Amino acid sequence: MADQQVRTVMTRAPVAVGALTAVTEVARRMRDDDIGAILVTEGDELRGLVTDRDLVVRVLAEGKDAGDTTGADVCSGQLVTVTPDEQVDRAIELMREHALRRLPVVENGDVVGIVALGDLAVDRDPTSALSDISASSPNT
Repeated sequence: MADQQVRTVMTRAPVAVGALTAVTEVARRMRDDDIGAILVTEGDELRGLVTDRDLVVRVLAEGKDAGDTTGADVCSGQLVTVTPDEQVDRAIELMREHALRRLPVVENGDVVGIVALGDLAVDRDPTSALSDISASSPNT
């Protein structure tokens, strides 16, 4: 397991929106796809990552108009990424070092996946509380 690659635990084809997408649409995509993070792209380039927490802290708490605020306005722009060939241990190290819950997976400049803390818990410690929560059906 020490030489396991990120590609074995990542979620493939993560949801992405354009930089000018209104956060109301970002929130709808999160709801409809049952996810907590969406990648923001500009053309073919990864611009950032928007989480459900970003929507609360950077839009709702600030009293911004969600229809006039874009994904680019609220996304975390300083991204830490990994490649699918990197070791899972390296992804864990980066998540610890930068206090991250998700890492976009990039190969040859293209986003090919995302690896989340929950993915790692399910893979590495399937009996943990985080693994149970991550693997369970969503509340609706």
